[in-house]
Amino acid sequence: MKVVFFQRNPGTKLFSIEILFKSIRNSLPSFIEATTIVSSKVNSGITKKLYNILEVLFRPQGDINHVTGDVHYLTFFLRKNKTILTIHDINLMYSTNALKKAVHRWFWLKIPMYRSGMVTVISQTTKNELLKHVDYPEEKIRVIYNCISPHFTPHPKAFTKRKPVLLHIGVKPNKNLSRLIPALEGISCALRIIGQPSADMLALLEKHKIDYSWKSNLTDEEVLQEYIQSDMLVFVSTFEGFGLPIVEANMVERPVVTSNVSSMPEIADNAACLVDPFDISSIREGILRVIEDDEYREQLLENGRVNRERFTPQSIAHLYSELYIEMYANRLEQLHEAIA
Repeated sequence: MKVVFFQRNPGTKLFSIEILFKSIRNSLPSFIEATTIVSSKVNSGITKKLYNILEVLFRPQGDINHVTGDVHYLTFFLRKNKTILTIHDINLMYSTNALKKAVHRWFWLKIPMYRSGMVTVISQTTKNELLKHVDYPEEKIRVIYNCISPHFTPHPKAFTKRKPVLLHIGVKPNKNLSRLIPALEGISCALRIIGQPSADMLALLEKHKIDYSWKSNLTDEEVLQEYIQSDMLVFVSTFEGFGLPIVEANMVERPVVTSNVSSMPEIADNAACLVDPFDISSIREGILRVIEDDEYREQLLENGRVNRERFTPQSIAHLYSELYIEMYANRLEQLHEAIA
């Protein structure tokens, strides 16, 4: 069986989607011949998008075509009964710009989905949100999680109770730094932020007298080193389509404090301390519990060792393999019926 992966052109940087599906392809069974077609143009601007769409007409298709994300429009000229579309998020549906929302709904979601035989999403939360905006057969949307990069491996570390390093990933509004910072006031810790904080966040850090540092534009290896050097992950977002840092911390064997909303409980299962991200006191209490309760912290680590197995490249590749086989078998059945 030949599976062709249609991917965006990432430009000068290798983005997470490409890293994710490289790991998946490397873990597929030998009977699946996997090839990759990368769009010629970077995914920005109408002209470049149109070029990428038309280019598909001259590209060879496989027994299964898999559009792996962020170039949903490539489905327009692919064979519907051969095509799988992966949707990673629907963030633009929450834009306050009505025109942008309408364009996104039709050209990023509705038309690409109806031009696909199956759709995969990265969490049940994403599926639920998607169905609020697009009328589409629920049984044709499958939840297949993101996998963890193979370069994340266990690095056990003695917890530094006197002044632990708290790792925080991301600085966008949904990452909730504005509530995390006051929650840390008076706690003996060092906050390590991945991403460049805004002037407002820097002022808030100073106001609450937080010992902090930050770094941005890290390589994958540098991100891994940040996990290794940390004592715990604090990931109290208000919304996430998936929440990969939770699994990354599970893999490296660091305790996790995360939110009890959106996809985060689904991804963390029982391998994280869940808090209310909209309640500063709840965030504070969760962090203090992980710092002070040795038995609880060790149980989180043990639960993380179990939880991370759901997200290995091998586990996720197996789920995709089953979907490819299912679609291919359905096509053969349809062909047989047509001949009969």
